Amino acid sequence: MIEYFFEDIDQIQIEPTIKEWLIQLIKSEGFKVGQVNYIFCNDEYLLKVNRDFLNHDYYTDVITFDYVKGKTVSGDIFVSLPRISENAEQLGSSFVTELKRVLAHGILHLCGYKDKTTEEAAEMRNKEEFYLALI
Repeated sequence: MIEYFFEDIDQIQIEPTIKEWLIQLIKSEGFKVGQVNYIFCNDEYLLKVNRDFLNHDYYTDVITFDYVKGKTVSGDIFVSLPRISENAEQLGSSFVTELKRVLAHGILHLCGYKDKTTEEAAEMRNKEEFYLALI
C-alpha cells in the first residue's frame, strides 16, 4: 500500500494514476508492494530529518528509510516539495515531472539502487528516465 502524508506543508493534489505507476515500478523490478509512506514536507523539516537521523547538515529533495524485507518493498520516503519546485526550475522541467522523478527515485532506492558513485548515479538516472517514459 502506498500512502501520502503532509508535514509542515500544505497538501497538494497528486494524480491517482501515480500510485498505480509506482506499484507497477515495484513489480517491474521483481518486488511485491508492502507499506510505502511518502511524507511530503518543507525544506526545514527535511533538513531536521537529515541532521537527526543521518548526521548530514544540508538540504535535499528526498530521504528514503528502507524497511524492505526479502522481496517486499516497504519504507518511509520524505520529500521536500519546495526543493522539488526549485530543482524543476533549475532543470527547466515541470514541477509534476520532477515530483514523479523523486517519487520513483525513492522507490528505486527501496529496490536496491544506490547513487553514491558516478556509475550508480547514472544507473539510477537511467531507471528514473525509463519509468518516467511509462507514465
